[in-house]
Amino acid sequence: MARITRWVLAHKRLVVIFWTVLTLVGIASASSATHALKQKFSVPGKEGWVTNTQIERAFRGTGGNYAPLVPVVTLPAGQSVNSPGVQAGLRGVVAKLEQALPGSRAASYASTHSPAFVSKDGRTTFAVVYPRPDPSQPFNDNPKAVDKAHAALQGVTVAGTPVHLTGFDALNKQAGGNSGPGVLVEALLGGFGALLVLAFVFASFLAIVPLVMAVVSIMTSFLLVWGLTTLTDISPIVQFLIALIGLGVAIDYALLIVVRWREERAHGHSGDEAVQRAMETAGRAVVFSGTTVAIGLLALLALPLPFLRSVGYGGMLIPLVSVLVAMSLLPVVLSKWGHRLDWPRIRTDDKASRSWIRWAQFVVRTRWVAAAGAVIVLAALVVAATSIQPGLPNTDTIAKSGDAKQGLVALERSGIGSGALLPNEALITGSTPPGQVAAAMARVPGVHGAVAPTGPSWQRPGATVVDAFAVPDGSSSAGRDILSAIRSAAHQAGPDVRLGGVAAQNDDFINAVYGNFPLMIALIAVVTFILLARAFRSLLLPLKAVVLNVVSVGAAWGVLDLVWQRGHGSSLIWGVPATGSITAWIPLMVFAFLFGLSMDYEVFILSRMREEYDNTGSTDTAVVRGIGRTGRLVTSAAIILFLAFTSLASGPQTDVKVLATGLAAGILLDATVIRALLVPAVVSLFGRWNWWLPEWPARVLRVQPSLPPRRPAPMGETA
Repeated sequence: MARITRWVLAHKRLVVIFWTVLTLVGIASASSATHALKQKFSVPGKEGWVTNTQIERAFRGTGGNYAPLVPVVTLPAGQSVNSPGVQAGLRGVVAKLEQALPGSRAASYASTHSPAFVSKDGRTTFAVVYPRPDPSQPFNDNPKAVDKAHAALQGVTVAGTPVHLTGFDALNKQAGGNSGPGVLVEALLGGFGALLVLAFVFASFLAIVPLVMAVVSIMTSFLLVWGLTTLTDISPIVQFLIALIGLGVAIDYALLIVVRWREERAHGHSGDEAVQRAMETAGRAVVFSGTTVAIGLLALLALPLPFLRSVGYGGMLIPLVSVLVAMSLLPVVLSKWGHRLDWPRIRTDDKASRSWIRWAQFVVRTRWVAAAGAVIVLAALVVAATSIQPGLPNTDTIAKSGDAKQGLVALERSGIGSGALLPNEALITGSTPPGQVAAAMARVPGVHGAVAPTGPSWQRPGATVVDAFAVPDGSSSAGRDILSAIRSAAHQAGPDVRLGGVAAQNDDFINAVYGNFPLMIALIAVVTFILLARAFRSLLLPLKAVVLNVVSVGAAWGVLDLVWQRGHGSSLIWGVPATGSITAWIPLMVFAFLFGLSMDYEVFILSRMREEYDNTGSTDTAVVRGIGRTGRLVTSAAIILFLAFTSLASGPQTDVKVLATGLAAGILLDATVIRALLVPAVVSLFGRWNWWLPEWPARVLRVQPSLPPRRPAPMGETA
């Protein structure tokens, strides 16, 4: 680290020019980079995905993993689908949609005379219209088709009653869909909140330095990811990782180094010497922290899904770029302009924070009580997390009002059920009669009906599609049980029958991801343990860090279960009822975000404790001084991220609210219950064993062994 810093300070102009050029090119190419992020969702080798791929290929992209639009009509009292003029009206509705959406695949009661499309009282009926997919959309949604369908049905009635257009895409569109500011704008808005916190921390113009480092890191990361898209497909999720994690870690790393630089200056060191000393201590912690964050994201490669692996590739770049910026550009900025920006210097870093010193002393004195209190809170949340159910979003939570919501309510009240929005599509590739397959699936308890439409849009040489409509929402436990029964019925109907549809592919996703999730956690844990063992020169500290990070993520999952899945807060705060399940990708993204960000705080705190222990030989003194020096820093960094994540919760989409809730709660719990309470209490309890590193693992790690004295040194000066 010392050699790197000396080289950087000897080539200041070259370093500034290099990062300036990369940042400007990154800003100019940000839009192109964002548009280059596209990847087709896939679950290779699984029945649902394979079947959907065959359906899309045989039927020109319609259906499979693309949800249909569902026009719904509720007839006046005394009329039914067999009343004069009703079927003609239904044919007119479908005809208008087919004209507005060329190449779509549609079916209704008027074209099939199947009771699967009608409620028991005969008054409510619906149709399914599978539009051609929109290749410009990164995910499997189709807002343009919704707009065209709405325009086509404007003023259209059947027997004098309006037609309500519902479906997953229509509900998402009604809820706000893809509206709102772009991800870069959201990052900049989050930066304003960060500036306020940084202004409080530094009480000088140094507050702008971490934000400048964040801008450079984010823009350079976008540029590198754009280059990565020429080699492989990269998921659009990566842009959120860049904006949010990039903002968080870049500010965190700069904050740690700048605070240490101010401390060195307060202790009488000036010029490049202060920079050098800050980089040899705080800079070293940043390197280990950034490497750990990168590993947390890169471990997604252990999951057998291409789009998650692409998130690992792209996400790995974010902390690494932030580390490079902190290692090269930041020392130059501090050397050339730091002393000028450190004005008016209302607050000095000569001594540790008195309030955090007092807090740390209190925790050390009451370490058993403090540890027990933290464990109780975390255990309650982790227990709640064990009941979390990854699945599809509950349709009732997507939109609160509007035409699409009215159509959904009509389906639910009529007894048809919201399961009609995601039909189970069985593909027949042989000679099994379609009617036989439809009858087998219709007999499954909880299925409203099944239909085998005729015509070229449903029957092709070697490929025929049969749709079954479950009554309950696919996100419910009943919906998942029915899916399994429908799949079994389809298989039993013929050896050439396989089940596809959105629900089936989502079930494949859950099994593929969460079936391999323990492997991913084990991989992260082992690599992280090795890195931290080398950084802390200890066996116990890295083990504790890994365990507490997993617990931190588990606690965040517990919040998701309580607030959203069970509804203890979602209705009160956002007016959204309990979701019944958590959208399958959200727990995974919460893990990827929080594991790395939480480890940042752990490395910052324990690195300083290790340094203080080496200077004093007292564990309790190391705890008090370490918290005294890093408490305000970690809390400020957590507040910055908390504000950024809570701002996301104001967006219109329920999934975004759920993700933001998990991230914000995870950061808040980690910075308070874990890092400010449990970590100092546990380190104090373990005493000299925290610093134990025998000779044989030390040789493997290529560091000096750490063999603390049998009796710990007395608690020393703490200010």
